[in-house]
Amino acid sequence: MLGVTASAGPPAATSRAKLTELQKLMKQRILLLDGAYGTAFQDYKLEEDAYRGERFINHDLPLQGNHDILCLTRPDIVEEVHRNYLLAGSDIICTNTFNATTIAQADFGTEHICFEINKAAAEIAKNVANEYTTDAKPRYVAGSVGPTNRTASLSPDVNQPGYRNVNFDELVSAYTEAMQGLIAGGADILLIETVFDTLNAKAAIYAANQVNKTLEDELPLIISGTITDASGRTLSGQTCEAFLYSIEHANPLAVGLNCALGAEQLRPYVAELSKLCSTAVSVHPNAGLPDAFGEYTQTPEQMTDIVREFAESGWLNLIGGCCGTTPEHISGIAEAMAEFPPRTLPERQSSNTEATTELLKLSGLEPLKLQSDSLFVNVGERTNVTGSARFARLIRENKFDEALKVARQQVENGAQIIDINMDEGMLDGEQAMVHFLNLIASEPDISRVPIMLDSSKWDIIEAGLKCVQGKAIVNSISLKEGEEAFIAAAQKCLEYGAAMVVMAFDENGQADTQTRKVEICERSYRILTEHVGVPPEDIIFDANIFAIGTGIDEHRNYAVDFIEAVRWIHQNLPGASTSGGLSNVSFAFRGNNLVREAIHTVFLYHAVQAGLTMGIVNAGQLGIYEELPGLLREAVEDLVLNRREDATERLLEMAQRLTDTTDAKSSEQAQEAWRELEVHQRLSHALVKGIADYVVDDTEEARQLASHPLEVIEGPLMDGMGIVGDLFGSGKMFLPQVVKSARVMKQAVGHLVPFIEEEKQRSPDRKRSAKGKIVLATVKGDVHDIGKNIVGVVLQCNNYEVIDLGVMVPADKIIQTAIDCGANVIGLSGLITPSLDEMVHIASEMQRRSLTIPLLIGGATTSKAHTAAKIAPEYDNRATVYVSDASRAVNVTAKLLAEEQQYEAYAAEISNEYALIKNRVEARREKRAFLALSDARANATPIDWSSYQPPIPRDLGVQCITPTLTELVPYIDWTPFFMTWELAGRYPAILEDEVVGEAATQLFEDAESRLRWLIEDGRLGASGVYGFWPANRSSDDDITLFTDESRTQALAQLHHLRQQAPKPDDLSPNYCLADFIAPSGTADYIGGFAVTAGKNIEDILAEFSDDDYTQIMIKALADRLAEAFAEFLHAKVRRHYWCYAEDENLDSEELIKERYRGIRPAPGYPACPEHSEKVTLFELLDATARTDIALTESYAMLPAAAVSGWYFSHPDSRYFGVGKIDEDQLQSYAERKQVTADEARRLLTPNLVS
Repeated sequence: MLGVTASAGPPAATSRAKLTELQKLMKQRILLLDGAYGTAFQDYKLEEDAYRGERFINHDLPLQGNHDILCLTRPDIVEEVHRNYLLAGSDIICTNTFNATTIAQADFGTEHICFEINKAAAEIAKNVANEYTTDAKPRYVAGSVGPTNRTASLSPDVNQPGYRNVNFDELVSAYTEAMQGLIAGGADILLIETVFDTLNAKAAIYAANQVNKTLEDELPLIISGTITDASGRTLSGQTCEAFLYSIEHANPLAVGLNCALGAEQLRPYVAELSKLCSTAVSVHPNAGLPDAFGEYTQTPEQMTDIVREFAESGWLNLIGGCCGTTPEHISGIAEAMAEFPPRTLPERQSSNTEATTELLKLSGLEPLKLQSDSLFVNVGERTNVTGSARFARLIRENKFDEALKVARQQVENGAQIIDINMDEGMLDGEQAMVHFLNLIASEPDISRVPIMLDSSKWDIIEAGLKCVQGKAIVNSISLKEGEEAFIAAAQKCLEYGAAMVVMAFDENGQADTQTRKVEICERSYRILTEHVGVPPEDIIFDANIFAIGTGIDEHRNYAVDFIEAVRWIHQNLPGASTSGGLSNVSFAFRGNNLVREAIHTVFLYHAVQAGLTMGIVNAGQLGIYEELPGLLREAVEDLVLNRREDATERLLEMAQRLTDTTDAKSSEQAQEAWRELEVHQRLSHALVKGIADYVVDDTEEARQLASHPLEVIEGPLMDGMGIVGDLFGSGKMFLPQVVKSARVMKQAVGHLVPFIEEEKQRSPDRKRSAKGKIVLATVKGDVHDIGKNIVGVVLQCNNYEVIDLGVMVPADKIIQTAIDCGANVIGLSGLITPSLDEMVHIASEMQRRSLTIPLLIGGATTSKAHTAAKIAPEYDNRATVYVSDASRAVNVTAKLLAEEQQYEAYAAEISNEYALIKNRVEARREKRAFLALSDARANATPIDWSSYQPPIPRDLGVQCITPTLTELVPYIDWTPFFMTWELAGRYPAILEDEVVGEAATQLFEDAESRLRWLIEDGRLGASGVYGFWPANRSSDDDITLFTDESRTQALAQLHHLRQQAPKPDDLSPNYCLADFIAPSGTADYIGGFAVTAGKNIEDILAEFSDDDYTQIMIKALADRLAEAFAEFLHAKVRRHYWCYAEDENLDSEELIKERYRGIRPAPGYPACPEHSEKVTLFELLDATARTDIALTESYAMLPAAAVSGWYFSHPDSRYFGVGKIDEDQLQSYAERKQVTADEARRLLTPNLVS
């Protein structure tokens, strides 16, 4: 049990009369909030003296703009604004205190009068509200509590992501003083509004709870978040649903949204809140979006028309206005709201209800909500200093950046929650926890999942709770130190809004029998739900997993005791979840991974069947229950389920046989036990395991038993592939294993084809019944096909007939093939940005030719946003769907080819989603601001060329290079190789990963074996060319290359693009690659290169035409070798050919992290995104003649395993992304490149705002 100080007892019961009164009103009608105050004050055109008044005439700092202080210096104006809103129909007016906290008022030097400002503001509002209150229409005052001007979740310094300029306790102190002033002045409600950082809001909620404990009649809370842009997230990164789960513990009167966006832009998020929210829903949007001058121009009529639909849809309980809204806006809204009933408020469930249907809800930046049919939740355990020696070492050595990678890897590999523990004797656990959580908050790819704060020390837990904006889990509390301390810890968890792991541990020790486990868990549940008020869904019981197979009789039933306790909890403690640490159960068999894996597999199978919700599991030590060898599974189940007294001895004997390296025969027999199964089961096993050794013999045996050869495919082979598909879809099997399964399937089908063809001639009507026919193609101009091939394999594994047209396929061929073969779906793939335009063209052609089949879109450069905004609008005869990876292709295709009613429902869902995305994209375009190109150029990279002497290449001109593959292997970056196979994680850590480690290790072994084969075979070749030329920057964004050192005759002109977005810190340059080349007067140089490791690859692939796994493997290795060639050559350039880093001594990891001087940006990539510049590069190098690398019409390189780019040597040169550009730069680019504006627009489409 945590060492939390016990409170003196629960506070005296307080009334919630105001809450009840307001809830009653909200059942009758939609209540009206007021509108903007800043807008109203601006209309008075107040000068400095109005803000100072008499009292602050000698104040040291300017006060103009400090609207809150008007409550003291011009209360008449504040009163008049309140009065105008009441006359307009407001039921609730807000105090003029948005910035009245000590933190925000410190900017004006008036932090010492915050209590006074808040009290005066509430008194002014209350007096006016009382004037207008009637029995029929009571009026209320909401004390406005703004977000302050600091964020607890974000660092103000990008160079110090762990730094904070305000912390939770400082926020609580500031909010407490403000709230006490508001209450003293008579506020009826506390409005925590404009929440852009949920951690700030949680501090405000904490302060409100503490203040409310001192009152006889608690003040209800309204909490209003701010979606900052069309991404649908708060400034600190949370989605709307995640924000809701983070603040639900406040039990607010209402949850809503305000500010940043207009009503039209807020619409989807109001709709979402209305579906999710168990409380009232409020919204007070801006009067549209500001124009170019920062003015809000949306009229009352326009805004009313938009929000009327909100009310008509049944989404609203409260509505008002924010920036730009006036009494006229509120009056119009009031009139419209009178036409509609309020949103029906969900019935609140008491925390101890026996009929609760709620289950655990958590959040990071994104929500995690358990459903009754949710799969087992995996908790990542490697960020635990007590469980991971590596993580502990990194924390002790202050290597937090490396420690972050451990956390990131867990999330990438499927952990839905990450457990963080800093309990180590040599650590300052509290400081380490805070710093690590602050760093995690700056990493969205980690902080998107919920956090489990794990410690035996309450101080560390509480320090962590003050750093987490999402809804976290406390691990753990228990009755170990008695009920008083248990209640105190649970109350603290409630106050911070955290779920809690409750150990089956009481004053008498840990529960080790089912009876004790049930007794402690039931007692804990009753205390928490009936006395503390903990929602049942926030309780997670850990019923203690202990080791079995120890030889001690008392331990024999430990597994059964846990499983049955889980079952009892699931059936008898509504809403509660269960958890446990799986590795404990097999501890007695440490050293025998095969047996441990079997124990984990069997134990987890039965525990999940009993209702186990989550656990700390090493997925690398899990097998497939159905696939365990029969004798081993039986022996393990005897042990786990305590079915035999001699179970331990029998399993120990079997374990000895399985680990005895001298008994090879026994080991081989154990591995080949599946060969004794009947033939259909053998085929299924071979497919699931990817074993091809016996598949032809087994297929022939099955054919002889079947009436028709086709029955073997439609029966045991498709049954086996069905298992593969299910395992892949549920995350229990990984892509390399699926592709191997497909290889086995192809061999089996290949054996059957002659027999099927022979039978076709006898019975032409007999055909195989596939689920559907799909045409796949990489679009014209693009040569990349690995991803498409993987999708094809996965679809084939799931009984779809795939017609793969290959690469560089023109639109007409794709469409005509689909028509001719009666395809059910077309799938398009592309990797380079020009492919996006080609996909739009194909969609429009499908529309013109009246096709009525669905269209799938995929590939590295594609996105859901581009599909929704550009492709889908061109083709509306059938659904157009973006598919992000192979694992989703099957599910999407199944829905597209379902019965018409099911298809229509799915198509409508996609259409609605894409319409919202399209609106967001367009809204983002409207809102996007750009610097004028002249201003961006004025903010170019500042380089002092007068004090810099550019290095001179050893030889100017063009040279060829043909390294051996062996020379390139040390430069391979293996991480992208695993990404090709959809295995997420960094090499080499991925090989030991809990989730994908086993699959990754097998894949890596296959890759190394195939790489050795390619080297020994000798046909796959590497060829490259590089060159250096005198160069100078000839204009702001262009570079001129010269024929020789005289620099009198231009050889070529390179055209680059400049970042045009404003820099948030106003300090960073607007980069352009031309910045890194010296202007005329200083002799500078530029290099270029083109390399391939794909020579003769087509001849090699032809030998494996029926083996997808090997084909994909060879292509993936050739890609890695090409990238390795680029790295190998760049190293030679730096050290030998250009000689500007002769002493460089970087290892492979440092090369991957680009810690060298100079850069090698590639045309088509972020720093120089326009692909047609490759033409100039290839002409300079004469690359096609020298290397056989050709350019397609869309500027893709063929062979696909090729890399090209420029060399820059300046020490300040860096990689960057140009991003979006504005119309003035488009026109400039067209003029500089001497092409038409339309041609420039086509070339730059991905970088244009619209």
